[in-house]
Amino acid sequence: MMLKIKRVPTVVSNYQKDEADEGRRAGGCGRNCLNKCCISGAKLPLYAFKKQNNSPGEKGFSGHEKQDAPVAFLDSLVLGQILKLFPTSMQWEDRMQKGLFRYDVTACETKVIPGQFGFIAQLNEGRHLKKRPTEFRVDKVLQPFDGSKFNFTKVGQEEVLFQFEASEDGEVQFHPNAPIDVENSPSVVAINVSPIEYGHVLLIPRILESLPQRIDRESFLLALHMAAEAGNLYFRLGYNSLGAFATINHLHFQAYYLAVTFPIEKAPTKKITSLDSGVRISELLNYPVRGLVFEGGNTLEDLSNSVSDACICLQENNIPYNVLISDCGKRIFLLPQCYAEKQALGEVRAELLDTQVNPAVWEISGHMVLKRKKDYDEASDENAWKLLAEVSLSEERFQEVNALIFGAIASGVDDGNANLLEDPDVKPRSHDKVNTINKSSHHAMLSGTQECLVLHYSEGCSLADHEQNASMQLLSRLSPLNDSFLHTAVTFGHVSLAIEILKLHPSLLLVKNFEGDTVLHVAAKTGEGDDNMIRCPMHNMKNATYIRSSTPKTWHPTSFCSINRLSRRALHPIRKMSL
Repeated sequence: MMLKIKRVPTVVSNYQKDEADEGRRAGGCGRNCLNKCCISGAKLPLYAFKKQNNSPGEKGFSGHEKQDAPVAFLDSLVLGQILKLFPTSMQWEDRMQKGLFRYDVTACETKVIPGQFGFIAQLNEGRHLKKRPTEFRVDKVLQPFDGSKFNFTKVGQEEVLFQFEASEDGEVQFHPNAPIDVENSPSVVAINVSPIEYGHVLLIPRILESLPQRIDRESFLLALHMAAEAGNLYFRLGYNSLGAFATINHLHFQAYYLAVTFPIEKAPTKKITSLDSGVRISELLNYPVRGLVFEGGNTLEDLSNSVSDACICLQENNIPYNVLISDCGKRIFLLPQCYAEKQALGEVRAELLDTQVNPAVWEISGHMVLKRKKDYDEASDENAWKLLAEVSLSEERFQEVNALIFGAIASGVDDGNANLLEDPDVKPRSHDKVNTINKSSHHAMLSGTQECLVLHYSEGCSLADHEQNASMQLLSRLSPLNDSFLHTAVTFGHVSLAIEILKLHPSLLLVKNFEGDTVLHVAAKTGEGDDNMIRCPMHNMKNATYIRSSTPKTWHPTSFCSINRLSRRALHPIRKMSL
């Protein structure tokens, strides 16, 4: 079943038209856009930031020491408040004076709602006017880029503020009139013509590569660099995945300036774990939306990789999510959500749908963008909490998702997945499979269990050192999608760990997951594993009459011959690939 919702799309560019108009356009556009028809010989300002190094920096990350930049990045280049430093044609403020925005966001009423949490309410009636509702698919987080629909190569060059790239010589540089390097696909910062707040911009990584809305390590690190360069606690970046209220399937982050602390930034947290890289992962407490908080790290890249690996995990498991980049890039909130899914299934109360609020990253963070005067006048802690509580995963589902995330981080996600959507053999989990997580009645792997198992083994301790019965009970756990620890170990390439698990629990070789795959089928599909994976359990089973099943207190006979046949059949593709 395909799940869709109808909503009014956010207009982020003056060149964004209805999909029907986009489909009819042919030939050159004549509007000075960023596509091939207009980009030849074009020039834009270029801000080159300093790459990180290996020494500690004053701001908490290497490579971001305090230094004199040729241009004040936030105040001048983004916001344009110091007009005398360089031509005004570059700044957000200048674009506002030229009338490029659909409305004056500075005239929108804004207030901090009285109460414990300090939710921020804004009345922004101009953000959805004069647009008809459009259908959006919400059950597929990864979708291929469609050049026939609106994307950021179609914006006018006057909407672009500057190019944003790493400096080639290791020093911050600013070039007011730099050629666009078409071959290397520049990253650019453009205005959002339907701003939520002052300075609302879009960061579009490698714009000419036409990347779909999906996070990768390189792009996420770029977003953290932008937060670090801004150097202001009140300038934040946000990301919405498809299915979590992103409406344009072209990779982009949003950012704006608001001089007030977001409620999510004030929420208490509970530490879950610390990684070897120095990254600390915590869980949000006493907040309507469940989420994880990432902070610390020996370098900016350490922090970036941890978060991006978690995001990649969610994407590949078809779980919608939002990300808030806070505290100059030093604190990141990862927020899996299910509001659009509930909306498509008819599970959201009418009173919440009537508000027309789409709870994306800014709303989840506590900045409630309201479209009706009635809702603004009646805004309260209680009403904000009711809406956001519908966004959040249940406690059980959140812990199950955490198990997936920690497994991905502990194993290290392979970032070489740029062609995942084009590979017919690699598919994200369907909505029906993800829905199983919602409806799962059995206990899943607890938060941190999978991570502890992997990390403990990596420290050189054999699983056999543990008391055997306790180990058997632990290893008998299954995920909501019926993956065993053995499935997980092989999926992420931990063949040695898989062999240790099999020594203790050989019958896991026969356990099938949601897709009907044993661990040997998974090994064949992923290309992981070797003959030792089957030799080990076979050796243990030859002299055994019984082996333990997935239920600790029951025993059953197992046919060694059936395992032998299964092993040969499932591992045949691995042997074939190695020849």
